[in-house]
Amino acid sequence: MPKPTPEEYPNFFSIYVNLIEDDDIVNVLMLQSKELQDLLKDIPEEVADKSYAFGKWTLKEVIGHMIDNERLFIARALRIARGDKQRLPGYDQDSYVKNGRFFRRTLEEMAQEMLLLRVADLLLIKGFDETELSERGIVNDYEITVNAILYVLAGHERHHINYIKENYLSAK
Repeated sequence: MPKPTPEEYPNFFSIYVNLIEDDDIVNVLMLQSKELQDLLKDIPEEVADKSYAFGKWTLKEVIGHMIDNERLFIARALRIARGDKQRLPGYDQDSYVKNGRFFRRTLEEMAQEMLLLRVADLLLIKGFDETELSERGIVNDYEITVNAILYVLAGHERHHINYIKENYLSAK
């Protein structure tokens, strides 16, 4: 399905949707998964446990946030695609990161979790047809299509991959 139109999502998600140029969201998500795995494979644990500045998340916290976001956005897409008409809640990313206690895990474990999540999510997404991708739902008081959720997910990941490269790995 092609890139969503601005009528399919709230304006504040434009920052993420605009980061994705390809109209094949499955391909985008597959390529991003490989890129993220390649990026994380050589990062030492001591780097992953550090922040690039006071008050900023550690690299593990950024990856943990990406994992949480993947789970939540795919759950939203699934519910809306299946016709769930309930208003879906938002989430407080800072609370999730604080309570995720990602320092207890290895970066390798987190990378593997992200990879396995993405593989499972891609299988789900490939099963969506145009009708399911066009379904609209209410999330955190805004209307969005399943297709737009997938592009926001990809844009969010692109944002964080760029962020990791610029802020955590730039000294390498």
